[in-house]
Amino acid sequence: PVLARIEGAPAGTAGISLFLVPKIWVNDDGSLGEPNDVVCTGIEEKMGIHGNATCSLSLGSKGRCRGTLLGEANKGMRAMFLMMNGARLLVGAQGLACDSPAYLYAVNYARERVQGRHLLKSFDKAAPSVPIIQHPDVRRMLMTMKVFVEGARSLLYYVGRCEDRMHITADTDTRAAYQGIIDFLIPIAKGYVTDRCLEVCNLGIQVYGGYGYIREYPMEQLLRDCRITPIYEGTNGIQAMDLLGRKLGLNKGKPVMDLLGAIQAEIAAAKALPRTAAAAAPLESAVNKLGEVAMHMGASAMSEKVLTAFAFAQPFLEVCGDVVMGWMLLWRARVAAEKLAAGAKEKDTLFYEGQIRGAEYFTRALLPVTQGRMRAILAADSSVVEMSEDAFGGR
Repeated sequence: PVLARIEGAPAGTAGISLFLVPKIWVNDDGSLGEPNDVVCTGIEEKMGIHGNATCSLSLGSKGRCRGTLLGEANKGMRAMFLMMNGARLLVGAQGLACDSPAYLYAVNYARERVQGRHLLKSFDKAAPSVPIIQHPDVRRMLMTMKVFVEGARSLLYYVGRCEDRMHITADTDTRAAYQGIIDFLIPIAKGYVTDRCLEVCNLGIQVYGGYGYIREYPMEQLLRDCRITPIYEGTNGIQAMDLLGRKLGLNKGKPVMDLLGAIQAEIAAAKALPRTAAAAAPLESAVNKLGEVAMHMGASAMSEKVLTAFAFAQPFLEVCGDVVMGWMLLWRARVAAEKLAAGAKEKDTLFYEGQIRGAEYFTRALLPVTQGRMRAILAADSSVVEMSEDAFGGR
């Protein structure tokens, strides 16, 4: 598919149409015809994803290129967005496909790599060196990787679940509710997830130390391959603008309210269990604060402070993602606590314990940082939009 403008079409995106442009024209009888004046002019040398060739194309250099209009004229962008929403979810899944092995490689390496004495025996020269997974800072990095990987996986599964339920329900209102939640979560499932996936791959290299920086080990390739995910199918800055400019006020804010209601319901269920009550309390505080931030951002985006509001669009996406991630992790922990209370099999016990500890770590060690970000959004500093271009320097 190619986006192009028909001669005489309106300016801007309102005049863009979508065409199917083959390399070789196909005759009416299905046989191959003449080449369609489509030429590859170069292969791009990329940082990563080397298994996917990216090239420059020349269309119509000899004036003999034809295309078939797909859909209506001047409605190409609308047609493209039918594909883009699905593609953005797939990019989130691509990020997960990088950070999940990054975590597994890192945790296995940390179990095998022996370096340094245990912290509690650091002054005992006779103490043996231990695997680096016993060092607190390495455990912090691994736990951060673990919660982002597991939370991202659950979020992508949840969006897929909403898609499935939307398609099978016969009730119009229920279908609309699912569609609203999907629309609101797409920028988070793409933008937030891929940012966190990049962070996970970066931490993976750090766990490996110097070995992570060389190509003998897999970590550097995972980081290079993951780096494209915050860029294509709409940069994460565009995802943030979409979240603030389109999705936040969608259907008078009903999708946001539905989502916050679902999170509150999960918090209530988790608070009723002794094993998850401690993790539920910080998330409840963050959800309440997010409601205030969402109201502030929505109002600011429709006021004379619109530029300042959009300067904070990316931080807003991040705090929304943090709260949704906390929800996913608390949900997992609550199910794990119920399984343990019911008498889980011995082989599953450690997995369930890991879910509870992961939720505790995220809500008690990471969500407080989110609270600080939300306070910064509410403060609405306008330095970014008020500073002159020349003051940025660089000339």
